[in-house]
Amino acid sequence: MLLSPTRPGFLRFMAGVFALFVSLSLTAPAQAEMTAFKQAVASSAARDQHIAAFYQARDYKPFWTAANANSKRRALIEALREAPEHGLPAARYDVDGLLAQLEAAKTPKARGVVEVEMSRVFLQFARDIQTGVLVPGRVDNDIKREVPYRDRLSYLVNFAKSNPRSFFRALPPKSNEYARLVKEKAKLESLLGSGGWGAVVPSKSLKPAETGAAVVALRNRLIAMGFLRRTTTQTFDANIQKAVQQFQLAHGLEPDGVAGASTMEEINKGVDDRLRSVLVAMERERWMNMPRGKRHILVNLTDFTAKVMDNDTLTFETRSVVGATASDRRSPEFSDVMEFMVINPTWNVPRSIAVKEYLPMFQRNPNAAGHLRLVDSRGRTVSRSAVNFGAYTARNFPFNIKQPPGQRNALGLVKFMFPNKYNIYLHDTPAKNLFAREVRAYSHGCIRLQQPFEFAYTLLAKQTNDPEGFFRSKLNTGVETVVPLDEPVPVHLIYRTAFTKAKGHMQYRRDVYGRDARIWNALSDAGVALRAVRG
Repeated sequence: MLLSPTRPGFLRFMAGVFALFVSLSLTAPAQAEMTAFKQAVASSAARDQHIAAFYQARDYKPFWTAANANSKRRALIEALREAPEHGLPAARYDVDGLLAQLEAAKTPKARGVVEVEMSRVFLQFARDIQTGVLVPGRVDNDIKREVPYRDRLSYLVNFAKSNPRSFFRALPPKSNEYARLVKEKAKLESLLGSGGWGAVVPSKSLKPAETGAAVVALRNRLIAMGFLRRTTTQTFDANIQKAVQQFQLAHGLEPDGVAGASTMEEINKGVDDRLRSVLVAMERERWMNMPRGKRHILVNLTDFTAKVMDNDTLTFETRSVVGATASDRRSPEFSDVMEFMVINPTWNVPRSIAVKEYLPMFQRNPNAAGHLRLVDSRGRTVSRSAVNFGAYTARNFPFNIKQPPGQRNALGLVKFMFPNKYNIYLHDTPAKNLFAREVRAYSHGCIRLQQPFEFAYTLLAKQTNDPEGFFRSKLNTGVETVVPLDEPVPVHLIYRTAFTKAKGHMQYRRDVYGRDARIWNALSDAGVALRAVRG
């Protein structure tokens, strides 16, 4: 039955048709705009699989440019503005250019392009501030550190579910070391803006009781650095001597209170030098943005020390000798887990040492280094007199070289093992004289300990009530004994020319392998710059 134009049902039908017509006429352009936006997003995101996956999962709808995304945009811009505070390359994120692009985006296509650009900048910044600007191994082959990179897609997914400001606050390392480095960076930037520590000391060396203009310059510089209270003395007196000692301790120098050549070189380094070291240390700290272990062992190669840390507090410390500066002997940087110690160890001479050092020695004199044994592939000891060493080269030398346990063993009386492909470990040594030296880079790469027994007692204290008695009972047998650690301990071989203490002066060390210089150059190439902040 046809509806009469005057019936209520007909009127309702026509009202519906009119509403549909209005709806279609309004949404068609909007739909076209959304289609153009999505096409622009899909096209721009195609170059990055993680960004593409993120937008595909949300049907290419706007994330940063949506009407309700003000808090996300604001948090991102604020975080990017703070990039220099973390020693990051601000130009890499170009926050002003991003804002200009956002402001100029008047068409759906332009909004789609800037939408993806914001995601790209967000991902770049998030990774940089959390795990570093550089890839360590590309800067130096001996930096073997495995950076704890997060999945890039997870940054976007987690940010979408998080409070925007809280998300950005959670990205940088939460270690006390990083927080103190950020504070030191700000202090140095302010010093740089106000002229630094003043004039350099115009002398190669100074000693107690000396007087004159150079002593005054030394006095003024020590005051500016915070090692000496204000004084008008013009003589290298007891207070200046004590200040020099404190400076030496803070810079890894022998604390004799005499401003000799090495001390004067460090005293005359400028604020800019120290700021570079701090910026590099911050980058290094980002590479290690992961739990270190409630108990862990920390070996700082530049400081020539090995430490046992418990809950970020120093439990034990000993001097160490690290790899020599020759390119094939430098100690690498990496983290692993110490699983056991070997008391009365046999020294299995590494292949590289056997063929580079001992084979030429045996070719000159078959009886040289008589404390070493030749062992064939079946584990049998071979008489030197039965071997024609001249017939062998580094490639075809068929023997292993071993040194049995004993006082003269190159590994001393105990070694600490964290099995790794670099064949690096911590150990005792009969060469005790090297620990008295200021720069202790002499080994083939392994870490020698000045107090290995005490180090062992500290580790064993977690699993026996009498660690010293237990250790000595194994040692006195003279037999090689493997002692597993009930709780394996993480080991971190690090390289820091700038590091902090919870209390006291900032610590600086010399760049013995030149690694930090290479890292700074790479950071500078990436856009990291020194800032002088004027009050």
